[in-house]
Amino acid sequence: MRNAQAEGASAPERAALLLRLLLASLFIVHLYWKLVIFPGGLEAWWENLLKAGYPAFVPAYVLSAELAGALLLIPGVLTRYVACYAMPMMLGAAHFWMVRNGFFFTKAGAELPLVWLALLGVQAVVGDGPFAMVRSPDPRRALAWLRRRRLSVVRA
Repeated sequence: MRNAQAEGASAPERAALLLRLLLASLFIVHLYWKLVIFPGGLEAWWENLLKAGYPAFVPAYVLSAELAGALLLIPGVLTRYVACYAMPMMLGAAHFWMVRNGFFFTKAGAELPLVWLALLGVQAVVGDGPFAMVRSPDPRRALAWLRRRRLSVVRA
């Protein structure tokens, strides 16, 4: 049985779907690493960030962004917003590794988080792709709506 949504999708839409699935897979694998592979698990990871001087909301935000990416990107729930929500986390991760190990990933540097940040930015721009359960509102429509609201407030 063929799916009409996939058949009617253009190459950029299909690429948006593939990018969405790639990013979600990366989030899932990263959470698995944090929960199962990292020595001491989630608690040790959390404590390491606190010892590095970050306030408690930082590991909470990182965990929430990774969970959002892992759980919402595969079904395509507000993909643009999930990507935008995770972007500051990747910028922070790039900073974290840059000051400790430099740019290149060969020493666990900032290179990989910056690539991940770029991929999230591309996802935010290209949108949901086919098979999205809850589509992200088109930002152009949202901006047009805001402009209309502002004009009506000014006129009132």
